[in-house]
Amino acid sequence: MLRLSNIVWRKASRSTAENDNCVEVADGAGVVAVRDSKDPDGPMLILNRNEFRHLAETLKGI
Repeated sequence: MLRLSNIVWRKASRSTAENDNCVEVADGAGVVAVRDSKDPDGPMLILNRNEFRHLAETLKGI
């Protein structure tokens, strides 16, 4: 069972007070969790490290 209660969330480095459209990420037990910073109790996306790496590389190309 995956437990995410003790993980530390990090906000995107480009997050500012004027731009609150951000995501937060957290490392945990071989996975990376992603959530909307404006809705910390809302849904989150759980990816393994390879999936997250692929997602990040894809987004860099946009």
